[in-house]
Amino acid sequence: MMIDIEQFTGKRVHMVGIGGSSMSGLVDFLLQRGIRVTGSDRDNSHHVEALAAKGVPVMIGHRAENVRGADLLVFSAAIHPDNPERMEALRLGIPEMERSTLLGELMRGAETAICVSGTHGKTTTSGMIGQALMDAGLNPSVHIGGELDTLHGGTRLGSRELFVAEACEYHSSFLELRPTVAVILNVAGDHFDYYKDMDDYENAFRDFLDRLTPGGVAVCWGEDARALRPAIRSGRRIVTFGWSGNNDFSPADLSYDEFGRPRFDVMHDGEREAHIELKISGEFTVLNALAAYAACRQTAASPADVAASLSRFGGVHRRFELTSVTDGVRLYHDYGHNPEEMRAAISVAVKQQAKRVWAVMQPHTYSRVKRLFDDYLTCTEAADITLVTDICAARETDPGDISSQMLVDGMKAHGVNAVLTPSFDDTERYLRGHWQPGDLVLTMGCGDINLLNEQIAKHGDTPR
Repeated sequence: MMIDIEQFTGKRVHMVGIGGSSMSGLVDFLLQRGIRVTGSDRDNSHHVEALAAKGVPVMIGHRAENVRGADLLVFSAAIHPDNPERMEALRLGIPEMERSTLLGELMRGAETAICVSGTHGKTTTSGMIGQALMDAGLNPSVHIGGELDTLHGGTRLGSRELFVAEACEYHSSFLELRPTVAVILNVAGDHFDYYKDMDDYENAFRDFLDRLTPGGVAVCWGEDARALRPAIRSGRRIVTFGWSGNNDFSPADLSYDEFGRPRFDVMHDGEREAHIELKISGEFTVLNALAAYAACRQTAASPADVAASLSRFGGVHRRFELTSVTDGVRLYHDYGHNPEEMRAAISVAVKQQAKRVWAVMQPHTYSRVKRLFDDYLTCTEAADITLVTDICAARETDPGDISSQMLVDGMKAHGVNAVLTPSFDDTERYLRGHWQPGDLVLTMGCGDINLLNEQIAKHGDTPR
């Protein structure tokens, strides 16, 4: 059943799992439309506290009574049908809408809708695009799955005619969107608790490109066959970015400073068009910046304004973010939660002129660890020491046949200096007992491993 969100002005929408990065960001769009919002979440969090400060009632814990009196229930893909609030909504006849459907509704009718998809880099690239369009004098509405200082969060309420959004493939959520510009950064494989294999995963991106509006354009990495194939099959206009000059957009005279920050000219159809000097490190950030540049070039933004904005881009929170300096040790956090993302984050860490690099891994979900087990065993090999915490279950239950100890044993067999530190307290105790001034610690994961950084910062320097 099609639900028009505009019909709920003056009514109450209840959001289950409201503390999630995407869900909490959607609240502002609803409030802008004069909709009353309430919500619930399993735990308290920074997002929940921020919503409470805006006057949004949030109940901790999922209970049937929370939804009573609501006119519409919105839930995220992680909220199962047996959730007590969803069950009560069904009993009471309250209509339901999944988070991605709501996002699609909010974007409906936009003259330009830029949707950024891919296994890695979605939040950074969509943040780059949102900031660049703002700096170019345009007025985009933006919704990303992270926090950007320029946006003062993950959401910006701008024109309804220009919308930038992160397009997540989990549970095929991005199939609810109607992009005019669809970006595919890469198709490397993830979420195998939902997709049966890589072909199934790739086909989801084909279906995503089928959602492009007539006259829409696919912006994709030209050297990733699994990204390029869906674009070709879509029959839409294709704009490619990549390392080679065979792409529509590519880098020239690429170099890196001593911290791994890239500098390069942007080549467009063989002509030098702009110069970019990124403030964020890593080889992969070149591709993110090229994708953002190519997407912005499909709008009225000038090349010079876009390049200047990308050169000012300071990164998204939880993406190789410096959280504290404790005992002379720099502590960073990165949201990377699968082996390829962790390997990329560590490639940045080893360029930071540290005495030793510590990788602290919080594996995320049992299904992901089982499917990508072999890749986990070597993804931190560039670090000097790897600490592995317990697996973050997130939406799953422990199947009993996979554990962090198995990861540590496999890492050691591959020559990785790995140690099991199950809890955050165990990890902090081990770090403080072994780190040295000049070391760098990088925590990685999309669960709650960032709280370890907060815990260490709160405790401060180790008493001597």
